[in-house]
Amino acid sequence: MNRNFHIQYILPLAVLFLAGCYGRTVSNYDDVPELNTLQNAILEKTEISEEDLQKQRMVLEMLSKEKEDIYTINAGDNIAIVVYNHPDLSVKTIVTPDGHVGMVFVGQIKLAGLTLERAAHELEKALSKYIRNPKVGVSPYEVHSETCTIAGAVAKSGMYNISNGMRLADLFAKAGGSAARFYDGQTLDAADLTNSVFVRHGKVLPVDFVKAINTGDSLHNVLLRKGDYVYIAPRDESMVYLIGDVKQPKRMIWNKNLGLMELISMGNWVNETYWHHVIIIRGGIAHPRMYKVDLDGILKGSRSNVLLEAGDIVYVPKDDISEYNVFVRKLLPTGQLMNMITTPMTWGSRLGL
Repeated sequence: MNRNFHIQYILPLAVLFLAGCYGRTVSNYDDVPELNTLQNAILEKTEISEEDLQKQRMVLEMLSKEKEDIYTINAGDNIAIVVYNHPDLSVKTIVTPDGHVGMVFVGQIKLAGLTLERAAHELEKALSKYIRNPKVGVSPYEVHSETCTIAGAVAKSGMYNISNGMRLADLFAKAGGSAARFYDGQTLDAADLTNSVFVRHGKVLPVDFVKAINTGDSLHNVLLRKGDYVYIAPRDESMVYLIGDVKQPKRMIWNKNLGLMELISMGNWVNETYWHHVIIIRGGIAHPRMYKVDLDGILKGSRSNVLLEAGDIVYVPKDDISEYNVFVRKLLPTGQLMNMITTPMTWGSRLGL
């Protein structure tokens, strides 16, 4: 199963992750505002608090102050080895998959994982058996191990070499910018920057892609690091998601007449263990909002059905209120989720809920 298939389900999970971090994890559902289901077109909006914005800003400020990682030699890198006063021993070579390079006298020597200074020292020590006081210089001329990945709605997704000082917007441009889509005879931008995701060391960073790419905001236009994963979401306004304590989680096409009850029905209904409210998550990755809907009230006829908006994620909790926090905590290792998720049908069982 290819990676793009896996990644299409990351967005709703990443929203859940962000809804639970930076101080926004709720202790119970009573803290979540309720949608006024008698006025379906009006939402009681829950904006991210100023305190939470400050926490996100602090995370980004800390990242901006981090020192560059010291380069270490890795498999696939091309390095130049110069033995001063012995040009016949100097060589340009590629580091083998097992981390070795070959030299006259020295033979095969492992340099992978070493800094340039340490590698030079090891070569000097090996050559000293044959040359008096050898002086060695090591420098990379093609680095293939310092890479990050960009996928999703870009013209050329893939793994890219990153150079010193390269930022998110540079990577987006290097990947050819947004992919194109065709609708009603028009060529449209396929990238949904609002719902895009930046992952580092298995954690989603609070990066606002609109600010990073469209305005060049230096705080959000973060410096890239080896292993970073960037997912540019496709403009997927026509989808809604149903997850949680339901018979069959769904990812389906949205239409303006689609209501909560219709979506739940298409998921073969809720399980008997469902809680009496459901949670609608709305607003994208950067500023997610959560709304509480009285499902029992709708079933009894005291509340009217809630119309869904494109991109909505409907989460049906179990009857145990604390289960929500358990669900969010299990979503925190986002990098693991990328490898774990196969289809939305297995979310509940794979998370042990």
